[in-house]
Amino acid sequence: MKNLVRFLLPFFIIITWNMPGMADNGDPVRINPTNWWIGMEDNTVQILIQGHSDGFNNQAVSINYPGVKLEKIHRLPNKHYFALDVSISPATKPGVVRIHIGKDSYDWSLAMKNVKDNGKSYAQGVTAKDLIYLIMPDRFSNGDLSNDRIPGMKDQSLNRDTVFNRHGGDLQGIINHLDYFNQLGVTALWLNPVLENDMPERTEHGYAITDHYRVDPRLGGNEAYTKLVEEAHRKGIKILQDAIYNHIGLDHWSVTDPPSPDWLHHWEHYTQTTYKDQVLMDPYASIADRKRMSDGWFVPSMPDLNQNNPYVANFLIQHAIWCVEQFGIDGWRIDTYAYNDLGFMNRCNAALIREYPSISLFGETWVHGVINQSYFADNNYDIAYKSNLPGVTDFQLLWGINDVMNKPFGWTDGVNKLYTTLANDFVYKDPYNNVIFLDNHDLSRAYSVYGEDLKKYKMALTWLLTCRGIPQLYYGNEVLMKGTTYPNDGYVRLDFPGGWPGDSVNKFTREGRSADENEVWDLISRLAHYRRNSVALTTGRLTQFVPEDGVYVYFRHAGDERIMCVMNSMDTDKQIEVARFNELTDGYRSAKDVLGGSIISLQGKLNIPARTMVVWELLK
Repeated sequence: MKNLVRFLLPFFIIITWNMPGMADNGDPVRINPTNWWIGMEDNTVQILIQGHSDGFNNQAVSINYPGVKLEKIHRLPNKHYFALDVSISPATKPGVVRIHIGKDSYDWSLAMKNVKDNGKSYAQGVTAKDLIYLIMPDRFSNGDLSNDRIPGMKDQSLNRDTVFNRHGGDLQGIINHLDYFNQLGVTALWLNPVLENDMPERTEHGYAITDHYRVDPRLGGNEAYTKLVEEAHRKGIKILQDAIYNHIGLDHWSVTDPPSPDWLHHWEHYTQTTYKDQVLMDPYASIADRKRMSDGWFVPSMPDLNQNNPYVANFLIQHAIWCVEQFGIDGWRIDTYAYNDLGFMNRCNAALIREYPSISLFGETWVHGVINQSYFADNNYDIAYKSNLPGVTDFQLLWGINDVMNKPFGWTDGVNKLYTTLANDFVYKDPYNNVIFLDNHDLSRAYSVYGEDLKKYKMALTWLLTCRGIPQLYYGNEVLMKGTTYPNDGYVRLDFPGGWPGDSVNKFTREGRSADENEVWDLISRLAHYRRNSVALTTGRLTQFVPEDGVYVYFRHAGDERIMCVMNSMDTDKQIEVARFNELTDGYRSAKDVLGGSIISLQGKLNIPARTMVVWELLK
């Protein structure tokens, strides 16, 4: 794309099936948010209304509904738009509010805010007690063949033989496998974006939203998403939604018909972000570099939203609250956190936490260095910008565990990289809110990164489920799915075998998995279920010892419960002296192997096999 003509010269396209509002005369309008609730912590809402006629916002506006007050009418620069500031009294009754614009009127519904009822809780949040499982819905399981293609949508591809097209996975496919997650020990699902991506190509990943208030119909739409959340909660599984505040799809209605000239970040020529997060904290950074980092576009197909525009900010924050209340999700993973306006992010985070005190928020911080990563989290620094984000995706520990697997033990390499990274946890307000992982939808799969070495892979998975923080698996980790981002990231987003009718193998079943796959599946399941009942492994303290000769020892402990974790990263067996760890082993005579069940004596020396990690529960 050589210029921005595509959105600087807006098309006045109105697609009837995409409109939530309809005038008495049948003319479609867009009303966002589509509905709202009584009894929210913040009793005000800004309703953005888009018409299609020239001079639409020159008309008179009124609302006559008991308890609902039209505080202010904003007539936006684009004559297609109103923004209405509305206050809602706590005494307001549920019903349909009629918004009168000129000679027409439009319905806008109000309901009571959802509350905890019969064990169902909104915005429960995830904690270190949980195990997250990341899913790209289009590539996991096809549970409803009828929605594989939707007439009228721009991307009509359906070809499982290429990673570039849609494959047909959907939300019903995830619902069909909720028992599988229970068996594996998963307690939370993080889904790549589920909102509509009505773009011409590469719509399988979901990161180019075209309608914030519509779950993609190829995934099953709003109805299927509601069903998934309800069914998952009944199974004791939480749902995390992927938030994309930084950008939208090029075919989003606010790009083709922008409410105001500054809705997006405009440049004379297409300008991409530098991806250099350092300029945000660099005391010597130039203003130009900071602007390009924050205001540059992520990619040509995803225009950058101007979150300093108050209408944009209100639209995004209200949408986040709407999703929680409408669907009952439990938390947010926030995409491309560093590229957002950070002042806006603090405001958005605060609004969500005020409304839902237990909600989880963690941001993608694909950066290098603990200082860089912690800058975007709630930290202990005395600096001008103070983030209120509770947790981050802990890329620094990812680099650490990758060092263990692929570099020889050295002063700063191998397990020493892992040890040193954790030693810097003092910078975070609460490092246990950080999400730790081995791979995700943007990274080469861990099994491939480790050279398909089963011993290394099992060691990494054992570390993942015993270290501090919130562990996250990527779909297929448990069945040795492979793939690298070269030559294309689609190769790390392959279909889960058995998720489609007619698949030659079904790895959702024990019979469909190989011996190695079942060995890994069993390791994850056994350790995941064990840690759910272990205070030490979830919220207990972590005490680590300086690695020696490639052997890294740490303990998780709470009260009398003590778990000893020993990682031998070397290619030969090693022995450790128990006496070195007396401050945590004193008073305990033996230890039980959490994975194998055998009992050992805590006397003298212990043998640790090569490329192995053991987890022992200490016994008195």
